[in-house]
Amino acid sequence: MQSLCVLLLACRGEIPPFDGALFADTGWEPKQVYAQLTTARRLGAQAGIPVRTVSNGNIRLDTLNPATRFVTMPLFVKNPDGSRGMARRQCTGDYKIRPLKKAIRDVLGYPHPQRVPRGVFVDQAIGISTDEFHRAKDSDVNYTRNVFPLLDLGMSRSDCLVYLREHGMGEVVKSSCIGCPYSGNSRLRLIRDTDPHAWADLIEFDEAIRHGSPRATAAGKPLRGQFYLHRSLRPLADVDLDATRGTPSAEEDDPDGCSPFSCRTGTPVSSPSPSTT
Repeated sequence: MQSLCVLLLACRGEIPPFDGALFADTGWEPKQVYAQLTTARRLGAQAGIPVRTVSNGNIRLDTLNPATRFVTMPLFVKNPDGSRGMARRQCTGDYKIRPLKKAIRDVLGYPHPQRVPRGVFVDQAIGISTDEFHRAKDSDVNYTRNVFPLLDLGMSRSDCLVYLREHGMGEVVKSSCIGCPYSGNSRLRLIRDTDPHAWADLIEFDEAIRHGSPRATAAGKPLRGQFYLHRSLRPLADVDLDATRGTPSAEEDDPDGCSPFSCRTGTPVSSPSPSTT
């Protein structure tokens, strides 16, 4: 949402224009996000700002592929002793940050493993708003310099939504994998009620990840515990998503979606993620 607002601000000349915009695609976004991406490309083209998609694969297919390592998503875990845990999150780094860095190096003309000379860098505008200013950090590489136009303008997330609506964008949805475990019941209902195909796909995925890595299972080293997409540690098909309306703890999902530079690490849990046997 915030990133789309930043792009629109640049397209309308309210902040300095960009040489380009990058969207890191996990391959498993809601259809509304891909529709917004099409709109972003059209607006960018009109303003002379090319919008490019970068990718490091399809996170859904990669997770279930027994020939590859298990994609580390922040799945909820029921440990053998019945305690609750959460798997490590590396998906943002693998499917968002890595392809973005690769694309930036390519733009600069220094693809890996070439060294980017000191003093050669891009200004990278990141859509972090005032209500998440604590997420604004310096880049961890010398070839990008992070800038935060929304902070400079004093714009909050709600300001971004108003701005987008005022300029014809309608109701904008956040960018986040269909199967993101940080999804609250409100987002899951949206998927269920607006995209039956995606909902069926999500139910199938939830069942498929119950025992973790297909590769480890095939090798006779299954992960301990059971993995779930839903925080209730129940199969998604059995969860009554409508019963929790008005219950903030169940309805709430990640307000920041899956921004590569502001994705949260999840709610602390009392037990560590399971290890291989």
